[in-house]
Amino acid sequence: MGMTMTQKILAAHAGLDTVAAGQLIECNLDVVMANDITGPMALPIFRQMADKVFDKDKVVLVPDHFTPNKDIKSAQNARDIQDFSREQGLTHHMVQGKCGVEHGILPEQGIVYAGQCIIGADSHTCTYGALGAFGTGVGTTDIARGMATGQAWFKVPTAIKFVLKNKPSRYVTGKDIILHIIGKIGVDGALYQSMEFVGDGIASLTMDDRFTICNMAIEAGAKNGIFPVDDQTIAYMEEHAPGKDYQIFTADDDAVYEQTIEIDLAEIRPTVAFPHLPGNAHTIDEIEASEKIMIDQVVIGSCTNGRMSDMRKAAAILKGKTVHPEVRVMVIPATQKIFLQCMEEGLAKIFVEAGCAFNTPSCGACMGGHMGVMCKGEKCVSTSNRNFVGRMGDVESLIYLASPEVAAASALAGYIANPEKIGGEK
Repeated sequence: MGMTMTQKILAAHAGLDTVAAGQLIECNLDVVMANDITGPMALPIFRQMADKVFDKDKVVLVPDHFTPNKDIKSAQNARDIQDFSREQGLTHHMVQGKCGVEHGILPEQGIVYAGQCIIGADSHTCTYGALGAFGTGVGTTDIARGMATGQAWFKVPTAIKFVLKNKPSRYVTGKDIILHIIGKIGVDGALYQSMEFVGDGIASLTMDDRFTICNMAIEAGAKNGIFPVDDQTIAYMEEHAPGKDYQIFTADDDAVYEQTIEIDLAEIRPTVAFPHLPGNAHTIDEIEASEKIMIDQVVIGSCTNGRMSDMRKAAAILKGKTVHPEVRVMVIPATQKIFLQCMEEGLAKIFVEAGCAFNTPSCGACMGGHMGVMCKGEKCVSTSNRNFVGRMGDVESLIYLASPEVAAASALAGYIANPEKIGGEK
């Protein structure tokens, strides 16, 4: 019986020739990552297991959720992981102002790449599947053990094959595609399964599209999301991870999948997830046919859509225009490198002149930590990945998930708007 991409990666890291769905295995880890919320909780558990991390090159602690520090507790958390990083001599010593959002910075710095087995104390660690790696989120105890031993237990997942066909239209992005998929299968439609993407449609997706799609695999309940390695992937790794010994795993022809789902990218429309689930998906056409949904806030950024292409798409919509007077807008690049590139390309000027706040890299707005917290009754269009009750503030606030272009168009209109009608530079 053949194996899927994910199963092959897990087998290789468990030192086994083959694995089967449901099998319990122990894998050697290539990257163990935590942030300023989860890292401090893992440290006391780690201290009970070891004095030194298993490999100073493979443990990464990123201050990004409550940074810049919003209060005394968050300052202490950042200090704890910074001191631990220095104490352990971690190669990738991350400090606020010199890094960015974890799932933006790890690919950008070439810490993650094809063929790896990666765990992170953050549910969106599945982002790295865009590079042909196995990445999944775990709890703090597993992170502590991973830091101490370099190993983790997994139950080998079953898989769903998503066959992507044709090309998406101009204003359809990776965000629209994954919202469409989650809307189709539900928020538990891939529970503890691997979402494996194949098909000729992949060639039309940028690496940023793929990062976005894999990032939100967890929103369908998946263990991970993964794309095959192609020329685009290799080009990305040559730029960001030159000289790294990556491995390419491909699914066997007789790999077993729980189901196969065909997705015609040409038929997907700009899509918005309504409160309070990422699977509550509505096309822009459905939205336009109903009463206007007035909004108070727009957030463009996060580990889902804070990459350079996202900044460019939003800026193309906003250029030469002014955001609606009743809407506040925050643009948050995912890394310092992207922040600087926005300045060099003149995008920061476009955002500020349009009436946006252009902020330093942070997860704060996405998870209601700070910057952009909403009060009762407010509505936000966000390019982030979750719209749960109270995610960005008061439990009676409402979050609509969308692409950067839908978000930018909505910022101008004052309501959820179609970017095809607002337009922008090509």
